[in-house]
Amino acid sequence: MDKREQEIIVGLDIGTTKVCVVVAAIDEMGGYNILGIGKSPSEGLTRGVVTNIDKTVRSIQSAVAEAEARSGIQIQSVAVGIAGDHIQSFQSRGVIAIAGAEKEITQADVNRLIEDTKRVALPSDRKIIHVIPQEFIIDGQDGVNDPVGMSGVRLEANVHIITGLVTAAQNIVKCVQRAGLHIRDMVLEPLASSYAVLDEQEKEVGVALLDIGGGTTDVAVFEDRTIRHTAVVPIAGTQVTNDIRKGCLVLTEQAERLKCQYGFAYTPSVMDDEPITIPGIGGRPPLEIDKKLLARIIQPRMEEIFEIAAMEIKRSGYSRHLGAGVVLTGGGSLIKGVSELAQEVLGLPVKIGIPSGFKSGLVREIENPIYSTSVGLVLYALQNKDSVPLTMNNGKGSFSLKTTFSKMKSWFEEL
Repeated sequence: MDKREQEIIVGLDIGTTKVCVVVAAIDEMGGYNILGIGKSPSEGLTRGVVTNIDKTVRSIQSAVAEAEARSGIQIQSVAVGIAGDHIQSFQSRGVIAIAGAEKEITQADVNRLIEDTKRVALPSDRKIIHVIPQEFIIDGQDGVNDPVGMSGVRLEANVHIITGLVTAAQNIVKCVQRAGLHIRDMVLEPLASSYAVLDEQEKEVGVALLDIGGGTTDVAVFEDRTIRHTAVVPIAGTQVTNDIRKGCLVLTEQAERLKCQYGFAYTPSVMDDEPITIPGIGGRPPLEIDKKLLARIIQPRMEEIFEIAAMEIKRSGYSRHLGAGVVLTGGGSLIKGVSELAQEVLGLPVKIGIPSGFKSGLVREIENPIYSTSVGLVLYALQNKDSVPLTMNNGKGSFSLKTTFSKMKSWFEEL
């Protein structure tokens, strides 16, 4: 494999409504370039979890084929996202003694400490996806970000542990492998999206990321450049479409088009109240739908999403620390008036997050919130490539402070 091939990274976002593939590479100057993108409708998932393996495999293959055609590169390994309402997170703490003669903390000591924090009682059907250090404590001195090279006899760490159902992850692995691909890494989707739409300043002063997808709304809270809380809300764009379908008595396809083209999440935003005409079903006369009526159907469901997200932000304990407010991304953030509604419900400044971080290639094509997760998966893998093995199937995981995430090698060993 030549150098250019080694530096190609592919992000695979297997969503409830769509599968997105982004192919990127590092150029000689160290810049990130988008080489190809692919997108296909997804039918085999419900609320972010695989429910039909064959349909999901076909969706992956279709998106990958499109990305391969546009990039001219054969895709072999991917960084894949995981979401779903089975995701749970909690805080943990670990402590070890430093045994070296010099009492100098090494990377091996940090690895040992991270392993110690994972000694928590978990049900047999759950496994750890990520262990994210919040801070290290040396001999009672807290606030240490990187303890390697420092001296001490006792090293502690507060960590944020994210867990998921073993079967949900295994089904994603099966789908990717049946599509003829190797898994480079599996990453929590809100964590991946944060790499694409948040900058370091926002993460430092405090920010909440809401990624409104098709099946789930992912929540991630950051402060002091570290992820502090994660949650997955099982309500998102698909429920909005279903509400329109039932409220307007139209087909799902028509409801989706109404939502995307004419929908408003905030009724006061509707200025032009021209009725929308859509074809009747089975030879019946055309239907006329009022734009304000459509907004009154969409708004309550979007309010519910933001209210649950507000509860999660409050539960994180960081609701008063969000100097940068809230960043909305994902396909659901494209509904008109969504930022005004979010600002009213959450009581915080709101902006729409657009993927960024690339210098050349298909940059304009990925400047859309629907690509936040797939672009974020690429950026995650590019920024952590020194400690991420090309395939995880051999069970050789690694941990480094550069990535600050332990790998989920045991999930792959069980397949």
